[in-house]
Amino acid sequence: MQRTQIFLALSILSVAAMGQATKNATAPQAQETPTIASVVDHQISTIEKQVVEAAEAMPENKFNFSPEELNLQGSDSKGVRSFALQVKHVAASNYILWSALTGDKFPQDYLGGNGPEALKSKAEIIKFLKDSFAQGHKAAATLTTENMLQIPEHRTSSRLHMATFAVAHAFDHYGQMIEYLRMNGIVPPASRKPAN
Repeated sequence: MQRTQIFLALSILSVAAMGQATKNATAPQAQETPTIASVVDHQISTIEKQVVEAAEAMPENKFNFSPEELNLQGSDSKGVRSFALQVKHVAASNYILWSALTGDKFPQDYLGGNGPEALKSKAEIIKFLKDSFAQGHKAAATLTTENMLQIPEHRTSSRLHMATFAVAHAFDHYGQMIEYLRMNGIVPPASRKPAN
């Protein structure tokens, strides 16, 4: 009987030890504690992916498309921004809002809402867009719990509001970009079925 008890005890210990080893091998790595900077940076990454993919999905020959071209009856599309101007507007606004957090200067031709007039090609505009999101990541990194409610010089909103408003603003224009893609028969990348 004593041998049976010793064997049973050793078996239980062995199974417990194997279970602990398996648990340790498959346990997820400890996640870092979120910070205000990491949370805002994640928001920026989310909209960056969607806006950049949508911009890249529009063909070069349709990049200056505007709903005004469709002459839809009952629609007042006269003077609305083209797809290219939507993208440039998002980028210029990103720079205007996020540079207040980083202290970087930006050229005056970013003001006015449509970004630099000299940018014409799809490649130039997408580079401008990507660079603006790089500015956003830099801005997010400056946020702390101590400074997030401070108001930058010559501004009326808190640092946190400016950082997150840029994200909300980009989402607004992302919705418009999606409509422009669909008006041209293009399924937006976020709506495409994954390839098998």
